[in-house]
Amino acid sequence: MPSDTRILIVDDHEDTLYALESALAPLGYRLGRATSGDEALKQVLRGQVGLLLLDVRMPGVSGLEVVRYMRRVEQTQHIPVILLTGFGADHELTTTAFGLGVADLVLKPVDPWALRTKVRYLYDTHRRQLALEQEVHRLRALTGEHTETATHPRPRLPHPDARVPAQRPMGAHAGELEKDRT
Repeated sequence: MPSDTRILIVDDHEDTLYALESALAPLGYRLGRATSGDEALKQVLRGQVGLLLLDVRMPGVSGLEVVRYMRRVEQTQHIPVILLTGFGADHELTTTAFGLGVADLVLKPVDPWALRTKVRYLYDTHRRQLALEQEVHRLRALTGEHTETATHPRPRLPHPDARVPAQRPMGAHAGELEKDRT
């Protein structure tokens, strides 16, 4: 994850933004802010967001609409989202939010200790996942695996012990193996 990646806090109320920034400041992460769903989407699409704290009900584009859009775009579909609501527990909202893959739904006013714990876990996990994906990509590039296997599969070497049967070719199904035996 790039070093300029940050946690984006989105709410249409300035006092809520300030309270959330104050609650997360002790973590030492870079924080960004947006006051609308449109503004949040622009920042997310720039690729600089590693976690989104998002108010559900905002004028214009709602928090749920932001999440729906993010889940349709490959570059943003895995960014963890914590939805914030000040309207109490709502079964329909909860079902919709978790159906969209939201990491958590938090009621306002927010407990700063609980929020910091959730944010630390989700943000760090997301960063580690991206770092692992980048390392796998780098290693595949070094070994030439990603291009070689996609265009020309490597021939399988015979096993030194002739009694060991040949391994099933990559992607072969049981039916294809039966054809080979007859």
